[in-house]
Amino acid sequence: MPEGIDYAFGRPSTSALTSAGIKFVCRYLSHSPSKNLTASEARKLTDAGIWIVVVWETTAKRALAGKAAGAADATDARTQARACGMPDGRPVYFAVDWDASSGQQSAINAYLDGAASVLGRDQVGIYGGYGPVKRALDGGHATWAWQTYAWSGGRWDKRAHLQQYSNGHTIGGVGCDYDRAEKTDYGQWRVGATPGGDDDMALVCSLGVDGTQVIDAGTNADIKFTKEYSDKHGLHGENGVSVAIAPAAYWVNADALFELGGLAPGTKIDVAWTRVKDDGTFIDDPWRLTYTADENGTIRDQIGGQFGVDATNRLRMCVYNTSDQAVTVHGCLAKVSLLKY
Repeated sequence: MPEGIDYAFGRPSTSALTSAGIKFVCRYLSHSPSKNLTASEARKLTDAGIWIVVVWETTAKRALAGKAAGAADATDARTQARACGMPDGRPVYFAVDWDASSGQQSAINAYLDGAASVLGRDQVGIYGGYGPVKRALDGGHATWAWQTYAWSGGRWDKRAHLQQYSNGHTIGGVGCDYDRAEKTDYGQWRVGATPGGDDDMALVCSLGVDGTQVIDAGTNADIKFTKEYSDKHGLHGENGVSVAIAPAAYWVNADALFELGGLAPGTKIDVAWTRVKDDGTFIDDPWRLTYTADENGTIRDQIGGQFGVDATNRLRMCVYNTSDQAVTVHGCLAKVSLLKY
């Protein structure tokens, strides 16, 4: 089964993780930003092919605070996880980070019930020793379990998805604990991907435009897409001009149908798929073609293209109007499919 680690402070490089054979990392969500998973970290892990699991922990015994605390923590956990790119439907583990007694279980269960009231029971996990893990699973208060060897007396609950089996290690100069997955699905995700799901499937975005867009003579402009026919992965953004903001490194298959008008017959216009940086700085035109206006001064055509994008750039569709007259975009339909390398 896959081997992973968990760590709080410090961030091992992805090269150090892959060199150590690490397939997944368990990372924190909390009210302490210094130990939390960040969006940039999640993207780097995703680009390196490393899976992510998230656990919520503020203080070790926070789970004794009851149902309202569980609901509040789950609300914050969901917000933080989504900001890091966690897909919907993935669980959050909630920490019971002490040798919890059976007499404390009712408070722990109430805390987990509070989390379930926000996330749904199927997205609530527990981290802890053998006793609280077993009791929470027995009572149906958690669906997912990450058991630590601590406070377990050598016993392992076979229902646990993850086992934390050794601590006090270092990878890439960062202290960590060793974990192993005991189930195929242990709550892991990557930005824009879930196991056996989107990771092996294309991320698809289909867009269109309403109205017209005028591009002045001697200028170039990105087509602004104002209609989303399909974009469940949230690729389209930046006020419509970015056709795709990739969550990680992907191979793109792009295609668009467009109509340009208001030109003199025979006028030549370039249309391109354009890559820009996060701040909008031009990188290149990986696919650029020249088109000629027909006898009516219209260009109705198609542009395809295959190329790579990653989390540091955006894909746009640009019209280069080098003529001495304005060109009007009368319509455009675009579809991009992103496949993992």
